[in-house]
Amino acid sequence: MFLSFVIPLLNEAANLEALHQRLAAVCERLGCQRRIIFVDDGSTDDSPNVIRALAAADPTVMGIRFSRNFGHEVASTAGLDQAIGDAAILMDADLQDPPETIGAMVEQWQAGHEIVYAVRRRRDGETSFKRTSSWLFYRLLNRLSEVPIPLDAGDFRLMDAKVVQAVQRCREQDRFMRGLVAWSGFRATSVEYDRPPRAGGRTHYSPFKLLMLSLDAFVGFSILPLRFATAAGFIITLLSLTVAAVVFLQRLFFSGIMPLPGYALLATGLFFLGGVQMLILGILGEYVGRIYRQTQARPLYLITEMIGACPDAR
Repeated sequence: MFLSFVIPLLNEAANLEALHQRLAAVCERLGCQRRIIFVDDGSTDDSPNVIRALAAADPTVMGIRFSRNFGHEVASTAGLDQAIGDAAILMDADLQDPPETIGAMVEQWQAGHEIVYAVRRRRDGETSFKRTSSWLFYRLLNRLSEVPIPLDAGDFRLMDAKVVQAVQRCREQDRFMRGLVAWSGFRATSVEYDRPPRAGGRTHYSPFKLLMLSLDAFVGFSILPLRFATAAGFIITLLSLTVAAVVFLQRLFFSGIMPLPGYALLATGLFFLGGVQMLILGILGEYVGRIYRQTQARPLYLITEMIGACPDAR
């Protein structure tokens, strides 16, 4: 059995040695060969030097350094592009994805499942706002998405080699890795784990970045926002026709009995219509912008350094 571990990171120097030690211990217990792939997404701390030291001491460690920060989803893609063996495990470098959970994931994979999600049972060390927003995000995404997205599952997952090859073929610019893995449609299951607090360093996902990731998820896996825009236009047309009919009838039959105040109705209608138009233009702009980026056909990432190497095992 050969496992590849794909670990995207940004300024995680404080956690890499401990993560490597725990992964090595897990592989020893499982009796498997390994490739540990650290993907440095433009770190400004000592992460590159730590990866070099680990690769010098352990030939199964390799590192990929980007020329700049391309984002967590792209870093995950670069790591999967280098994955070899029977299965790949995608996980974060902050030790909130405990390596000890991998044993249970491997058991499910050996039982015949091609994707094994690690589902967070508890989320220690996170704010109430983040826990609540995450809970709402997954449930809203499942409502909108054309493919079912596992609830409360982050990036921590095991993927069979067939799944890795399928994801490698998906090269869209605006990426949501959790959605791409679910879209592949292979047989999936989950294992539960308690997510510990971050071991060191700080999170690099600001509320704005989380909002942009949510937008990529909604737009990348559903056209319901476009259908919402169509429905909004249809409803506004009906409302306009209804109001026009009411005004016509009032002027024709009830102008002396029940006068209508025109300016308030006109101003309210204009503001409402203007707001809906801006919303629809924004939705259309998101889809058009993604089409534009895709047609540019730029590479997803640029590598400035490859650290270490180990022989392929396929």
